[in-house]
Amino acid sequence: MDLGLKSKVALVMAASRGMGRAGAEALAAEGCRVAICARTKADIERAGVEIAKNHGVDVLAEAVDVEDRGASRTFVEAVLKRFGAIDVLVVNCGGPPPGKPLEFDDAAWAKAVDSTLMVAVNWVRAVAPGMIERKWGRIVAITSIAVKQPIDSLILSNTMRSGVTGFCKTMSKELAPHGITVNTICPGLIQTDRILHLAQAQAKDAGISVDEALKRRTADIPAGRIGRPGEVGALIAFLAGEPASYITGTTILVDGGMYRGLM
Repeated sequence: MDLGLKSKVALVMAASRGMGRAGAEALAAEGCRVAICARTKADIERAGVEIAKNHGVDVLAEAVDVEDRGASRTFVEAVLKRFGAIDVLVVNCGGPPPGKPLEFDDAAWAKAVDSTLMVAVNWVRAVAPGMIERKWGRIVAITSIAVKQPIDSLILSNTMRSGVTGFCKTMSKELAPHGITVNTICPGLIQTDRILHLAQAQAKDAGISVDEALKRRTADIPAGRIGRPGEVGALIAFLAGEPASYITGTTILVDGGMYRGLM
């Protein structure tokens, strides 16, 4: 299937590894010019070199803390200067830490708002005006299965990811008349550093090994395995493409059947 993405410009946040990297790879494979960022300079520059080599596309890779509004806007300006436009935005950021609901203080809640909800709000606000001007755009936000089925010990993530989903749903109606789609992807258990960290925390609390913690979590997945980042990347590329032009305001699970609800 030709997704119609050749020479489009995709900006992918937190793309040095995991689902962000997989999304950047999938978009580059479709011919997108790619702008990627992440906190660690060495990691993001290495990812940029590898993506360019793997797919033969122009890649801009810079170290950016996606929570830093000023740095984010500076990066957006650099992307526009380099490529002239941003056609696709993939919103991606790390999730808040695990913990017992009543143990988080005001500072922890404020940090969760800034690091998860406001990251999505600020990046969309920075990129959407250009998409409106060109009458074409794709915004894909990576959230979590937690917005459908809250996860134990992740009250901050359950709350903030749901906020991102509400924001994206609202923006989908606002932007649809301008030829812009806005969708969210809800990964279940995917092979990422965050899943490993959460398994380590679970193992510590339960007095079990990390392998046993992962085994217990996998037992809830009908597919019988943890997902691969590339399986999320493939959906990102599809939602960014022309064939998905009538899909907007959706929340799509990539979870191996883990979610038990109907909708």
